[in-house]
Amino acid sequence: MDLSLNEDQTMIQEIARKFAQAELEPLAEQIDQQGNRVAFLNNLKQLAELGFMGLNIQGEYGGAEAGTLVFSLAITEIAKACASTAVTMSVTNMVAEVIQAVASEEQKRRYLPKLCSGEYAAGGFCLTETTAGSDPSNMKTSAVLEDDQWVLNGAKQFITSAEFAGIFVVWAVTDKSATKGKGISCFLVENGTPGLIISKAEKKMGQHGSITNEVVFDNCRIPKAALMGELNQGFKVAVGELAGGRIGIGSLALGVGLAAMDFARQYLKERQQFGQPLANFQGLQWMMADAYTDLEAARLLLMSAADKKEKGQPFAKEASMAKLFASEKANAACYTALQLMGGYGYIREYPLERYVRDVRITTIYEGTSEIQRIIIARELLREIA
Repeated sequence: MDLSLNEDQTMIQEIARKFAQAELEPLAEQIDQQGNRVAFLNNLKQLAELGFMGLNIQGEYGGAEAGTLVFSLAITEIAKACASTAVTMSVTNMVAEVIQAVASEEQKRRYLPKLCSGEYAAGGFCLTETTAGSDPSNMKTSAVLEDDQWVLNGAKQFITSAEFAGIFVVWAVTDKSATKGKGISCFLVENGTPGLIISKAEKKMGQHGSITNEVVFDNCRIPKAALMGELNQGFKVAVGELAGGRIGIGSLALGVGLAAMDFARQYLKERQQFGQPLANFQGLQWMMADAYTDLEAARLLLMSAADKKEKGQPFAKEASMAKLFASEKANAACYTALQLMGGYGYIREYPLERYVRDVRITTIYEGTSEIQRIIIARELLREIA
């Protein structure tokens, strides 16, 4: 098996790396501590101009047509510098992909170029609710057809980039008599639509630059043509897109874990104790070796899942495996890095404490580690059914 990257893949990865180091890394702490939204939005615009907001979108809609593997590689490089930027990029790509997959031609031509170009700073993925997190089929948000308009009522929780998303993909119950998981449809709702209310930003443990809001629909009226895909078939769309999103979040986690270990590795070479560099102590060497081995294994799992998705093969199990392993091992790597740095890793003068805060959510959003294990087990049993 040839795991080497081709020339185009290597080039895009290098562009992402250079952009992250030159533009994101110098501002990451400021964005985290001061919430500099102007700088954050400027970074998103530059990413769009580089083609990173539509990496797997066809060229006729303004996308880069670079593929899922490049998407994974780019997210990892961006996350090394700023996890908040990386998650916004990941979700916006996911929104663009679901529009490309199931929207009408008119909808694609209307919204995809705006996402890919940065005219829309981001896209919003409105699935989660207070009673429908790990179990999205239990959603309560409803859409009722009145004459030539759908009327949306309900609320979505933990929506990334809601304040500056230009378009929302929204799931709602359209047939309350249907069995659980059925009767759910998917809609496109533009920001600024009357009845769409974005609540104040949540105060989070980490990823402070990435704005997270509750989105409320209060008799929000949208055109009949805002339905995306088939009526009452939206849940299947959500499940399919979440699998792709897990590749993004696994790649993000990998990037944060690598950033933490890279910083700690350099510190071990410079810090002196007992008359010699910390890097000379075997116990610390083994901690470093184990962490990098886990992160390399995570990288290979992500590449495998991305390759299957790119080839149009079933990839749900592989995506869940990659997300589970990458997020858990990245969390462990960040704590290992902090431990290697001792007290210095715990203070804000160094970025380790930010990495630890930023990486924690990766085992929760886009499906918790526990849900990933359920999906993996289900797929394994299905293979022998």
